[in-house]
Amino acid sequence: MKTKKLLAVMAASVLCLSMASCGNSSSSKSDGGNSSSGSSSDKKIKVGIINNDPNESGYRTANDKDLKETFSDKNGYDAKFSYSLKNDEQITQAQKFIQDGVDYLLLSAADTAGWDNVLNDAKKAGVKVILFDRTIDASEDLYEASIVSDMDQEGKTAVEWLKGQNLKEYKIIHIQGVMGSAAQKGRSGALLEEAEKSGWTILTSQTAEWNAEKAEQIVKSQLDSGNKPTVIYAENDDMAKGAVAALDKANISHGVGKDVVVMGFDCNKWALEELLKKNWNYDGQCNPFQSSYIDDVIKKLEKGEKIEKKTIVMEEKGFDAEKITQEDVDKYGI
Repeated sequence: MKTKKLLAVMAASVLCLSMASCGNSSSSKSDGGNSSSGSSSDKKIKVGIINNDPNESGYRTANDKDLKETFSDKNGYDAKFSYSLKNDEQITQAQKFIQDGVDYLLLSAADTAGWDNVLNDAKKAGVKVILFDRTIDASEDLYEASIVSDMDQEGKTAVEWLKGQNLKEYKIIHIQGVMGSAAQKGRSGALLEEAEKSGWTILTSQTAEWNAEKAEQIVKSQLDSGNKPTVIYAENDDMAKGAVAALDKANISHGVGKDVVVMGFDCNKWALEELLKKNWNYDGQCNPFQSSYIDDVIKKLEKGEKIEKKTIVMEEKGFDAEKITQEDVDKYGI
């Protein structure tokens, strides 16, 4: 009889332990739910990045590398990249990214126009748009932030410098970037406005689409036609390099105190070294390192914080061959 009672007590104890264990299991599942919730917060942020061709220039190569280092798997991002110098191809890719359900669409537009429809589609789909590098012609309510260079100011800074050189003659070969891009508009606009105001001669304004070989052909054609420039105003460093190649083949001197003033933009390290050697005269900075600013905006948006400053303008300057130092080359060269 005592044995039966003892067995009953032991059975009851086992049952209680079992129930307690189930209770712990249930509690553990609840914690697991919280843990799962934690995993959810650790879920990769899906980003679609539309940029210009990284082979376009040294600037673009540095820009693309900067973006890839920041928007990486180890930093919590699932990033897809797309490249094109054509606006219609970029728009098609943007629509694909929206359909793929990205959280953020990062955009460096080939052209300032034509983006309203796709940005409206992004807004309807809950995809947040952040502009980088270049502005577009669209309502501010269609994007979260714009981290850009002030291309108009870049042009004005360069042209003010050129005006201050007080040349006896201003006979300018103007080599433009991709037409319609913010960089082309800003850098061209300042020059053409001042040329009209001050009576400068524009021998030609032609696009070389950021390409050195095309720039060389433009300058060679002008020289073959008997047009001798006093200024090369090239809207990026690669095109300035191509222009200089044509001058060298024609045995025309260039740089400080020489026949032709050479101007470029972007501040590639090799270009600033040309200034240091006084082979070129001026280079306008265009800052390619925008990813940390974009990352900061995304982190704030993920926390539900408001972006106080919608347009963030990169700090930039212009460099004069007669004032540039090796320290400048090392610090600002890309």
